[in-house]
Amino acid sequence: MDTMQNNWSLVVTVVSAIFAIIGAIASHLETRRQEKIRVETLRMHVDGASLDWGSAAIDVLGRMVMFAKTRRQQTNEQSFQTNKVNLMMQLSSLIERGRMFFPNIDPEKKGAEKHGAYRGSRPPILDALVFAYYELEAMTRDDGPTGENSAAFIEECRRLLVSELQAHTDPRRRDMILGRYDKQRRSHREEALGHAASIKNRLKARRPHLEIEAQQEDPEQEAA
Repeated sequence: MDTMQNNWSLVVTVVSAIFAIIGAIASHLETRRQEKIRVETLRMHVDGASLDWGSAAIDVLGRMVMFAKTRRQQTNEQSFQTNKVNLMMQLSSLIERGRMFFPNIDPEKKGAEKHGAYRGSRPPILDALVFAYYELEAMTRDDGPTGENSAAFIEECRRLLVSELQAHTDPRRRDMILGRYDKQRRSHREEALGHAASIKNRLKARRPHLEIEAQQEDPEQEAA
């Protein structure tokens, strides 16, 4: 009888230990899962703020492109200068705000005499805005590069910004985490691609002179 009780005590002890180990492992895995969720949530908040900033920058650069394209039609010098200064102010603000998301590279290697935020080298995404700012600053209604060249230069800056912003926020990774690539989504994308192709063919029929592929199908370029 004592032997049986001892065996049962041993079995209970072993089973309890096994359950304790399983519980510890489950708790550890849950902790890791929760930590991953917290990290992803934080990243999504940061990405959301970055996208808000990037959207504002894209809008301003788009207005700058149209401003450059139409500058020879702006016959009033005062109005031209007012619009130019307003765009420069908006762009300058975006550059400074962008430093909150995209700090300089290698701050310990360059500009030790500057304030902390300005040490190092600007990241390419802010270079795009700075270069566009210089182009706009030098722009006049009559002199310098043609309006078309200025517009193309600023458009190139905008494309650099969009590419860098997409690399930073990684929307494909975000979609994968959120489970957006299920069968229903893929079906919807195929339908949307077919719809876009139909519209594109209608546009070609309506405007046979347009070189849509060469212009990367950008509506602002078509408007030129």
